[in-house]
Amino acid sequence: MNDNLFQPAARTRIEDRIRALRPDAARLWGKMDAPAMLAHCALGLEAATGDLPMKQKFIGKLLGPFFRGMLLGPKPFARNAPTAPELLSPDPAAFEAEKARLLADVDRFCGAGPGSASLYTHGFLGRLSGEEWGRIMYKHLDHHLLQFGG
Repeated sequence: MNDNLFQPAARTRIEDRIRALRPDAARLWGKMDAPAMLAHCALGLEAATGDLPMKQKFIGKLLGPFFRGMLLGPKPFARNAPTAPELLSPDPAAFEAEKARLLADVDRFCGAGPGSASLYTHGFLGRLSGEEWGRIMYKHLDHHLLQFGG
């Protein structure tokens, strides 16, 4: 899979899957419920739009080069991988509000384009090109939608 959220067809597929998600969707792995997952995905996109400024963590400076190819490559993300605490919402809003927030963030990310995304730092990998941001955001959303059967 080398889909990229900046590709119109890939974006449409992701948006359709978000819209199809139901509040009672059971998670297949992990600890988040559906509203928490939607909030988590929105926070990831907000890092990619500069709305949630991130600095590369020390562990990312050490290990990022070893994981970069895997995270940006075609293989799906592993289940139950750790996440940055900044990307966990302690008090997500109601399901429909979080769904609307995520769809708005997808729109803002895609509307700003790859040139804008390349200005922001990923918390683990550091600086990414716009294409890399598009790829990792697609993979991240795909991963979490699959987590809830979507």
